[in-house]
Amino acid sequence: MAKVRQLIDWILRRFRTWQRRRVEQQLTKCLESETAEEFLKLLLRLMSLSFRLDADFRRNIEGFNCRYQFKSRDNSVAVAAIFAGQELDIKEKLLSDADLTVVFKDSKSIMNYLLAQDKDILRLLLNNEVVLRGNANYLFKFMYLANHLQLALTGQLP
Repeated sequence: MAKVRQLIDWILRRFRTWQRRRVEQQLTKCLESETAEEFLKLLLRLMSLSFRLDADFRRNIEGFNCRYQFKSRDNSVAVAAIFAGQELDIKEKLLSDADLTVVFKDSKSIMNYLLAQDKDILRLLLNNEVVLRGNANYLFKFMYLANHLQLALTGQLP
């Protein structure tokens, strides 16, 4: 009877390990695409809220009109940021007329970039993790706004 119990325990441990790995893989894949999109939208919403609350920050976008498209190559992540006047509108869709489209290799590349301390877009371009379509000057404007927001949130602005 003890041998049977040991065999059952061994089988259950193996099954749990296999099942756990399978669930982890599925969850990771799901989280990478969904989390990247949700995190990007959250950052954009935070930026939009900052424009509404902070007049000094809002001055950075006075008269600024630009349509940004952030997406993964497989379109599993697609978020648009539309600046018009002093507003930022965020859409979860693909734009046909974006001024700048930033295409990341995959959702993991998006998360790596968003969470990186050193947001070096040139390294991503050189490593073929991102492709730019449109006016690259708009990217520098967006990076300035995002960096300004990050510094404000961490209390590093003078």
